[in-house]
Amino acid sequence: MDARFTDEQDEIRRTLRELLGKRCRPEELRAAVDTPAGHDPALWTTLAEQLGLPGLALPETYGGVGCTATELALACEETGRTLAPTPLFATAVLTAPLLLALGTDAQRAGLLPRIASGALTAALAVPGTALASALALTGHDRHGAWAGGGRAGGVQARRAEGGWQLYGQVDQVLDGHSARLLLVAAHTGGFARSRVLLFLVRGDATGLTRVRQTALDATRPQGRIQLRHVPAELLGDETVDPLPVLARLGDAAAACLAAEAVGAAGRVLERTVEYVGQREQFGRPVGSFQAVKHRLADAYVQVQAARSAAYYAAWAAAAEATATAAVSPSATATTGARAPAREETAGGLALAQALEALRRAAAEGIQLHGGIGFTWEHEAHLYFKRAAGDELLFGPVHRLRAHAADAAHVFEEAGP
Repeated sequence: MDARFTDEQDEIRRTLRELLGKRCRPEELRAAVDTPAGHDPALWTTLAEQLGLPGLALPETYGGVGCTATELALACEETGRTLAPTPLFATAVLTAPLLLALGTDAQRAGLLPRIASGALTAALAVPGTALASALALTGHDRHGAWAGGGRAGGVQARRAEGGWQLYGQVDQVLDGHSARLLLVAAHTGGFARSRVLLFLVRGDATGLTRVRQTALDATRPQGRIQLRHVPAELLGDETVDPLPVLARLGDAAAACLAAEAVGAAGRVLERTVEYVGQREQFGRPVGSFQAVKHRLADAYVQVQAARSAAYYAAWAAAAEATATAAVSPSATATTGARAPAREETAGGLALAQALEALRRAAAEGIQLHGGIGFTWEHEAHLYFKRAAGDELLFGPVHRLRAHAADAAHVFEEAGP
């Protein structure tokens, strides 16, 4: 592994940091999250048209830039620094790879260029609170029990004249209230032979009701969707099992999430160091006290270690994607073949480490900012909520590590 960034990667980071530094300052951030959509459409248009961010990891055939999960993770690190509320994660990290891996030629040709241009935003709807399970971050269920059991819950799909219809409800869908395309995991086949398939639903489909939810982390907006006999289109071929593809997606998604968390942790730590260097107590800067130095040094080491883990996870996800494509995309979608255990656990472990680093850095920021640190006017609490909100959605940390240990057979007894 070459740990050095290429000139192109450095340029992506530099350009994105400069743009977000001007367009996503604390006042713009608060204004964006208070809108019905939860993000600034003008900023998203700029990110799409000037930087090609939505199509960063999509092939050039479909209007993308042709980069890998590594470049996408580096972009997520920069959006994480400012907690930029954009549809990037829901659209480019969660949904676009599924469309690319499972969609028919017509579906890919019709949807991916629009996603790459920024004109189409998308969201992945997984029933219940099981997004981490669906992505195989906290467990690997080969039968899709995370989607609800038959008629007992989740979303049901049945054949209708000219296609499919969906009925059910999903409560936590990232950007589900505003995305123009929904990718919904639903049961089909009846109670006895139930299986999970993925369906495309237009944002303006008949029978679809969407409401923005009040979330702990307002910078990562969520929506509740209700489907009442909503017309839907099956993604790809009915004979292909989407669950292994969802599980493989978890590695890249976790790497991007970890990079996001590292970017946020680095930023809040920078702000805290700057503040304690200016704030005086007993006639000297607060940052000159040995106890404060020790606390910030410990947080810095934790953030740097998490950054290294996130970069490795992104590299591993890109290497796995390259190896998978070299074998046969259709064969791996059917069999669920995966990379070696060392690489497949990198994303979950990096995410666990990054979430802990962000929580630590944000907590120190709130404490060391003193009387202003815990107020609504200061943005330190937004970083702490990002850490807590991501752990609720994709964790908790101890389960991320436990699943990684199980996947790597860490605690299995050695044979004779």
